[in-house]
Amino acid sequence: MEAIIPIAVATSLILGALIAFTFFGNYFRNRKSQVASLAVPADTAKNSKAQQNKKPQSKAHHHHSHADKDSNKRHHPLDLNTLKGHGDAVNGLCFSSDGHSLATACDDGVARVFKLDDASSKSFKFMRINMPAGGRPTAVAFADDDASVVVAAQSLTGASLYMYGEDNPKGGENRQHFKPEIKWEQHNVHDKKYIITLFGTKATHGAADGSTIIASSSEGTDIKLWHGKSGKVLGNVDTNQLKNNMATVSPDGRFIAAAAFTADVKVWEIVYSKDSSVKEVTKVMQLKGHKSAVTWLGFTPDSERIITASKDGSIRVWNINGMSYPMKVFNN
Repeated sequence: MEAIIPIAVATSLILGALIAFTFFGNYFRNRKSQVASLAVPADTAKNSKAQQNKKPQSKAHHHHSHADKDSNKRHHPLDLNTLKGHGDAVNGLCFSSDGHSLATACDDGVARVFKLDDASSKSFKFMRINMPAGGRPTAVAFADDDASVVVAAQSLTGASLYMYGEDNPKGGENRQHFKPEIKWEQHNVHDKKYIITLFGTKATHGAADGSTIIASSSEGTDIKLWHGKSGKVLGNVDTNQLKNNMATVSPDGRFIAAAAFTADVKVWEIVYSKDSSVKEVTKVMQLKGHKSAVTWLGFTPDSERIITASKDGSIRVWNINGMSYPMKVFNN
């Protein structure tokens, strides 16, 4: 009898454990199923929400893309406009005397004359000048009016000058349809040396008749003076300073000044005859004071002073027409 009682207790415990195991097993399976059924709608809702947000996000990105483009176009508050159309590096440019036209020389073999009557316009009309085969524009200068431009071009045979003009300079709105024609040309003007600068002005000093004269400076030491309308050589000078950095003519057509390898600036005077032709070009002064090569120079509008910039870090203002103004020096 005593042996039966422990067996009955053990059997009861085993049955109780089986019943509990079965109960909790069913409970956890049901719970897992409920969780799974709840998880699917949640994921679906999440994906649905992502789909709903996808389109607005695309619009927002599109909006920002336009904003970025506008920001790139106007990256500075003083940025007024951009002249487009050049296919390569721009080597030189110059404004016409009235400031309404801009000529450019580009490595893509084309010189362009832009009309800038409205500088804020969305598009600009321009005259396209294709150089002769093999010619690469290196510098430009206006001759006589804003419809005539002298272009320096470099080729394997050397440097050449071409003066282009329009048959109808008053083309107005249809200006870009007029084909520019060569009015005169000069070849091997500086042997095979590269023309680095062209500067032109209307000569009004002394007996000059207001014709445009143009100074071309080579990478060597020579500078030549040309008559803008006819292409005639008016004179030439040699700086004897190893190599030129640039040369320019005073606004009244009286002086030529050259910046070269040395620290000195040489100035020549263009002397006119009574018949308005150029009689001679003579050296009149040498400006000494810089400690290193002069890299840039320019005349003031009244032609009485020269401003020079040097590798020594200074900018100097020279009085070349009287002693009423002292020479000034500015250091960086």
